[in-house]
Amino acid sequence: MPLGTTEIIIIALLFVLLFGARRLPDAARSLGRSMRIFKSEVKEMKKDDEAPKQIAQEQPQAQTTYNTADHRDTL
Repeated sequence: MPLGTTEIIIIALLFVLLFGARRLPDAARSLGRSMRIFKSEVKEMKKDDEAPKQIAQEQPQAQTTYNTADHRDTL
């Protein structure tokens, strides 16, 4: 359900009434900083998750082979 123009205007007026005209820029600035920090943390988490995948792809997997001639039964 998208917000229309009237809903956005009503929400903006409620913010002005709740926070006041003086505190509104500070609240918006604080919200912007919080969003920037959150985005950088999410980006860092994604980078940390991709690093082990790249390392696992770069390392060759060891293959174990068994020679049956070496395992003779002495019964």
